[in-house]
Amino acid sequence: MSSRLLSLHIYPVKSCAGIDLTEAVLDRAGLAHDRRWMLVDDEGRFMTQRQWPAMALIRTALDGGVLRLTAPGLEPLEVPLDGSELAESVEQVEVWRDTVPARAEHPRASEWLSRFLGRPCRLVKVDEQARRPARSEWVQRWREKHPDLAEPFEGDHVFGFADGFPLLVVNQASLDDLNARLAAQGHAPVPMNRFRPNIVIEGEWGAYEEDYTAMATVGPARIAFVKPCTRCSVPDVDQDSAVQGDQPGRTLAAYRTLEPGVVFGVNAIVAEQQGVRLRVGDPVELELDF
Repeated sequence: MSSRLLSLHIYPVKSCAGIDLTEAVLDRAGLAHDRRWMLVDDEGRFMTQRQWPAMALIRTALDGGVLRLTAPGLEPLEVPLDGSELAESVEQVEVWRDTVPARAEHPRASEWLSRFLGRPCRLVKVDEQARRPARSEWVQRWREKHPDLAEPFEGDHVFGFADGFPLLVVNQASLDDLNARLAAQGHAPVPMNRFRPNIVIEGEWGAYEEDYTAMATVGPARIAFVKPCTRCSVPDVDQDSAVQGDQPGRTLAAYRTLEPGVVFGVNAIVAEQQGVRLRVGDPVELELDF
């Protein structure tokens, strides 16, 4: 069986629930609308399920020109996609080591989110002029290792509020292997949404062969796999209930601790293409570098 694009996912608000798509537009910044909004605390630092697992219960949808947020016990909140309710002033917010220009959404959005989470927070959107490059040390390492492939991936790979790269790709065979290990220990399997991928690939990719894959052609797009994705406690959060446990993190740590840390999936950058459209079922060609 040849490889194919099994599923597509975006997360409009960083660390809130995602949206499953049948098709999506891709450019060097990643999938359209992915992680363009973020919750920040009083100091402008990003908030995630690591500290506030209840964020998993904030559902997102894109409908009729609005981002619609829903959460248990609250009326839906609608945020215009056209930016008409954004603050005029630009502020600096923090995502890990990066400082990113952003603009706050209408105060009613912050009030809604603060009420649900039980703590003060604000909803911000990445500024249109923001230029946040992918982790240069990993991109450069990849280019040096694959000089024959590097040219289409030259230049900055800017994106929104994702942790460090425009795309996260996960191999279905790797999840199947993880779930087999969990079952052998008497644990329940975990769904793919625990790992919050953008692109899921299935087919001739064996379990964890993403560790040894240089790049892929996915439909009309070329993407380079530049860094194994390190994992924190978020995969231990049930995305349907927001209950946090210790699996699959404990099992992963026992056999997937590599150079960067405990890893699952791979971070990717995108070749110099604008507005290509990916569709579930697109063929995938993988270039291995064993």
